[in-house]
Amino acid sequence: MASTTSVTSAGRPAPAKAEASSVAQATSGPLAQGREFVWTNADFARVQALIYQRAGISLHDGKHAMVYSRLSRRLRETGYSSFHDYLAWLENHDGPEWQEFVNALTTNLTAFFREQHHFEIFASHLRTKPSHSWRVWCNAASTGEEPYSIVMTAFEALGQNASFKLTASDIDSRVLATAANGVYRLDSLKGLTPDRMQKFFLKGKGSNAGMARAKPELRRAIEFMSVNLIRDDWPFKEPFDVVFCRNVMIYFDAPTQRRVLERIHRVLKPGGMLFVGHAENFSESKDLFTLRGKTVYERR
Repeated sequence: MASTTSVTSAGRPAPAKAEASSVAQATSGPLAQGREFVWTNADFARVQALIYQRAGISLHDGKHAMVYSRLSRRLRETGYSSFHDYLAWLENHDGPEWQEFVNALTTNLTAFFREQHHFEIFASHLRTKPSHSWRVWCNAASTGEEPYSIVMTAFEALGQNASFKLTASDIDSRVLATAANGVYRLDSLKGLTPDRMQKFFLKGKGSNAGMARAKPELRRAIEFMSVNLIRDDWPFKEPFDVVFCRNVMIYFDAPTQRRVLERIHRVLKPGGMLFVGHAENFSESKDLFTLRGKTVYERR
């Protein structure tokens, strides 16, 4: 039986009372030695089920250490003394802590112009319709390097007065805030050419030295929003010309991948392009997409 907790005004669970019963109840799986919190196979199985239900992410059994490390921070923040009690609270409440739970378990590995060949193909595609009103979706925006790379490519291909709008989404609210702010350390921008740095970024001075911010015209071209790919409530009213869904599907199992691809198919114009990650292959969904290049698909 989980301990009784109250909820703070922020919607976060109030610190749970330390109870010896929490340890006694953790009977499934071996207790880890030398850790701050009790961590059992049963705790991990609950985390696997909850993150799959909420975000479609399939955590394999080799992720024990990662999950423990990341969720331990949530226990410290919320005041819970055991994973058993923290997870029980999550299962019985629907509030802001769910977003923190998802944020903790999502992986955000990104860089400017990652997988360069995609941006070359994208630029060539844009030039085929220079006066078109382009609508593009990047659904793994992370901290913003990919969305800003997309807009820089569009401005270089079409000019900064072109009709171009990018929707950038992610399930992680924390990284979306960083992306919308558009501020980066200069060492993370070292892959950009001097011309791109001058055109698209403002270098910080004084207390902001060593930092750079995306110029306003770059940020104005992007609408940031939270979108959960496994939910069928995507807020889009008009179809997209291009979708970037790179290095997302690797975290989904095959049935979830298929459902997400079907939804992308619905929001992408016929003939529209889908860019995916270098380790992703959707040859089994030939009824939806046709391979047109290295990890580039066309909507059927």
